[in-house]
Amino acid sequence: MVTKLDRFGRFLEHLIDLSAQLQERSVDLVALDQGIDTSTAVGRMFSRSLGAIAEFEHALMSERTLDGLAAARARGRTGGQKPKLTARQAKIAREMYEEVGPDGRHMHTAEQIAAEFGVTRPTIYRHLGRLTD
Repeated sequence: MVTKLDRFGRFLEHLIDLSAQLQERSVDLVALDQGIDTSTAVGRMFSRSLGAIAEFEHALMSERTLDGLAAARARGRTGGQKPKLTARQAKIAREMYEEVGPDGRHMHTAEQIAAEFGVTRPTIYRHLGRLTD
């Protein structure tokens, strides 16, 4: 017993295989939300139809995603999030991080720099690691 058929198997071949294994063991599959009961001929046909439709929908979604990524690349977008700091801000953050007081200690902590730019401390470290000048 499952709530939905797509929780039982992701692809039609997998659903058919699992259903066949259950059938060999004289076990019926019941999908509660979809009213499927493989103990009946109609239930077996309906479960396979739903599985085929789910697989088709997944294939369409994958194609649309790949098409969208290709279109974005054609427009110069490479994906991912935009950097939290601009190149100029990252340079200023590096200068602040490297600034040393008369006692030889850093004048600004990563925490203080992060607060100044409104980002997290790991973001500061990530940007400091990218700067190699």
